Amino acid sequence: MARGSAADLWIRTYHPAATAAAKLVCLPHAGGSASYFFPVSARLSPAVEVLAVQYPGRQDRRGERCLESIAELADALTPYVLAHADRPLALFGHSMGASLAFELTRRLEDRAVTPLALFVSGRRAPSRHHVETTHQLDDEGLLRELRALGGTHSSLLGNDELIRMALPAIRGDYTAAETYRWVPGPPLRTPIHVHTGRADPRVTLEEAAAWCEHTTAGFSLTPYSGGHFYLNDHAAEVTDAIGRVITADVAA
Repeated sequence: MARGSAADLWIRTYHPAATAAAKLVCLPHAGGSASYFFPVSARLSPAVEVLAVQYPGRQDRRGERCLESIAELADALTPYVLAHADRPLALFGHSMGASLAFELTRRLEDRAVTPLALFVSGRRAPSRHHVETTHQLDDEGLLRELRALGGTHSSLLGNDELIRMALPAIRGDYTAAETYRWVPGPPLRTPIHVHTGRADPRVTLEEAAAWCEHTTAGFSLTPYSGGHFYLNDHAAEVTDAIGRVITADVAA
């Protein structure tokens, strides 16, 4: 597909792997971007081809309207992900990306595409609702929340011009994540593998374990040391675990 197409705007393939047995769709956290998954792509290639999603409203998509709804994001993404279903698919999402990955998996299954696996990280089960109002804070309050969670690089938080440019996308993502409401429906046919930080202030182990209620297939829960962004310290470990599951599922 030609460079600059709608598909290229949504999905970035940093290490194309035509011989890969499967593809992994990676969905960023609130305020995150596709480039967060560049190391994941490098580590899994060429066995797994990583498709990193870029949401509107940031970096090279900064001129586009931010989508402030998980359902709207999932609906917009579905046709682009379906176009990659020529090989088995798996999905991975962290925090807000986990909710989006779940809703995207629902839409894929509705279209007769059952992913190999759904990997969710740093997010409670959809059926475990919290009232959250971070998206309603003023700019300084939103910045305090980002610093407390530790998911934004300190060089960005220390650069007033850059962080002010990024705030609209961050606020839009928080709006999408915090206003998301699970609509009850049939459980997935896709196995769910949960990764979480033991000290995550946003997700208890019980809330992480409740993801088992959302699938009729396999389930696993792996806790790690660390908080909401435990992933920054355990990236290689989590990536290797994902790769092993995908490889085993393809072989099976």
